[in-house]
Amino acid sequence: MQTKHRIGLSALALAVAMTLAGCGDKKAGEDKTKELVVAKVNNAEITEAQLNFELAKLGNLSPEQAKQAANQVLKSMADQQLLVQKAVADKIDSDPQVLQTLDAARRQILAQAVIQKLTAANDIPSDAEMADYFAKNPALFAERRVYRLQEIQIQVTPANVESVKAQLQETKNLGAFMDWLKSQNIPARAGQSTKNAEQLPLELLPRVHQLKDGQAMTYTGPGTLNILVVAASQSQPLTQEQARPMIERFLGNAKKRDLAEAELKKLREKAKIEYLGQYAGAGKEVAAPAKPDEASAPAVDVSAGEAANSAGAAK
Repeated sequence: MQTKHRIGLSALALAVAMTLAGCGDKKAGEDKTKELVVAKVNNAEITEAQLNFELAKLGNLSPEQAKQAANQVLKSMADQQLLVQKAVADKIDSDPQVLQTLDAARRQILAQAVIQKLTAANDIPSDAEMADYFAKNPALFAERRVYRLQEIQIQVTPANVESVKAQLQETKNLGAFMDWLKSQNIPARAGQSTKNAEQLPLELLPRVHQLKDGQAMTYTGPGTLNILVVAASQSQPLTQEQARPMIERFLGNAKKRDLAEAELKKLREKAKIEYLGQYAGAGKEVAAPAKPDEASAPAVDVSAGEAANSAGAAK
C-alpha cells in the first residue's frame, strides 16, 4: 500500500502558520516529556500526537498497514517541515498571497469546527422517522431504478430561450430539434451516463421517476436549457432494511444542516453586519433558486436509439 501526501500552497501555508505559532519548535527549557518526539528536522520536532493526527485521516488500517503508513506519513511530514523552514528563511511567510491563504484557511477550519461541535450530539434517526422517509420516497427505495441517461445542454440567452422551448414543443423529435439548433448556430453539448436514483439531484428525481424509457424532460439552469432523456432503466428496489444506512445518512445530514442554519440565524440576529460601497446590496435576501421549469417540460417520446443518435449529433 502506498500513501501519497501532496503539498499544495494551502498545506504549506498552514504548516508555516504552525511553525510561526511555535508548534514545530520547542523553547529552551520547556518540558519535552509531555509529548513523545518521533522525528527532528534541524531544530524542529515532530511529535507522536502530530503524526497520529495525520494518520487518523487515512481511516481504519490493519496493524501492518498502519506501521507502513506511519513511516511513509512521517517521512512526508519531515519533507514538509524542510519546505516550511525554507519558506520562513525566504520570508515567504510574509508574502501577501500566503497570508491571505492562511487567513482563509483559519476561517474555514474554525467555522467547520463550530458546526462539528454543534452537530456532534446529533441523534440517530428513530425507526419511525426512517420508516416515514422510506414511505415518502418511493423513487429512492421501493421503486428505485438505475437510469441510462442522455443529456443535452443547450446554451441559451434571454433573447432566444423562448424560441428554443417553442421549437422543442413543436418538433417533439430530438433528431429534428438538434438539426434546428445547428441551423440556428445555438451551441449544444451532449453526454451520457448511468446513475442510480440516489445519484440524481433530489429536486429532479421525482420528475425523472415519472418518465418511461424513451421519454425526455427539460429543466433550466444558469444560461442553459437541459434535455434529459431516459434512454433505458432497470428496476433495482431496496427494502427498508437495505436502505437503512442511506436513510440514516440523509436524515442525519438534514438535521446537521438544520442545526447549522438555526445557529447562523441566531448569530445573524444578534450581530451587526454592514455591507459597504458597491457591496451594499450583499445583505439583501436572495431569491430561492428556481425549481425545475415544469412549464418547459414537453412530453417528448424518443426511442433509445434515437436518443443516442441525437446525443451523438450534438457533439
